[in-house]
Amino acid sequence: MPPPVTAIENLGQPFLTPGLPGIGGALKELPEDFVVEEIPAYQPCGSGKHLFLWIEKRDTSAEQLTSHIARTLGIRRDEVGTAGLKDRRAVTRQFVSVPAGTEDQVPKIESDDIRVLDQTRHTNKLRTGHLRGNRFSILVRDVHPDSVDRVDQISQRIKECGFPNYYGDQRFGIENRTLQTGLDLLSGKTDQRRIPRSRRKFLLRLSLSAAQSSLFNQVLAERISDGLMQIVVIGDVMQVVESGGCFVAEDLEQEQPRFERRETVMTGPIFGPKMKCPREEVETRELRILERNGLTADDFSRFKKLTSGTRRPLLIQPTELEFAEEDDGLRFSFTLSRGTYATVLLREFMKAVTPAPNHQS
Repeated sequence: MPPPVTAIENLGQPFLTPGLPGIGGALKELPEDFVVEEIPAYQPCGSGKHLFLWIEKRDTSAEQLTSHIARTLGIRRDEVGTAGLKDRRAVTRQFVSVPAGTEDQVPKIESDDIRVLDQTRHTNKLRTGHLRGNRFSILVRDVHPDSVDRVDQISQRIKECGFPNYYGDQRFGIENRTLQTGLDLLSGKTDQRRIPRSRRKFLLRLSLSAAQSSLFNQVLAERISDGLMQIVVIGDVMQVVESGGCFVAEDLEQEQPRFERRETVMTGPIFGPKMKCPREEVETRELRILERNGLTADDFSRFKKLTSGTRRPLLIQPTELEFAEEDDGLRFSFTLSRGTYATVLLREFMKAVTPAPNHQS
């Protein structure tokens, strides 16, 4: 059995609440300590050529789940659709789509760690991003004796300001190997043909995404270090919280109050040819991060279908954030929008910086 996560790796990522002491503690001693339930973007309609399976898995990675379903049903891995990757060391519930013609074989999917809770037909395959977010119920064990008071203070700050929208360390692979592959592919130091054919499609997408995610994290970390997380800068690409639409900030007298009312939020780069670019100082800051990593904006055109580019909010507001004392620690409950990491929110509470074992999500 893997050791529990006793800390969340810092990797040079500053906290938004550095002056507030953390509660310490340990995560994922048991899979049941970390429960995740997907919030679908829509419900299956009941008819169609695809079968949506509502699946619960325990201590099973996303790749293991996909491989198991494909092998059991006798279909290709790319015929299995998921809306997002879920943590391995956890109990997770999510939709998975398969061709409806496999319906008679679905009971064979079940194992000690995988259960099919429901199944309904739908007109289209489930694809990445087809979810609104995730609900979490997470037990942090072995917390500090003053943890309740400490959580109260940090919670208040997060409810006022949000928390940094870092990508979690699990995104980058064991010893950052997935990240390094992505950077080497973008820079031309390696070729995708060096990835085993059987896993090439999956690992190519994963490694390139890891590289984009790391660059975003570096931009975010520098902005926190420079004290600019609550300040709109001329040239910022802002996102309208309600609609998701992006625009470039030009009038600070107008945009700073909108940000403070939480109508808009600053964004960071997911580099690629279709990414909306910032201007002036903000553009200079982002290009400087690329240069530090030996890359240019043009490098993302090597894999333009996989690295098309977009923007990602620098700050995220959790909803329904609550906590309760239990015999073994503190239980946190909250909801996050898609693509946001629960471990990143918890690191603000735990204040742990020692490297942790990798747990794929």
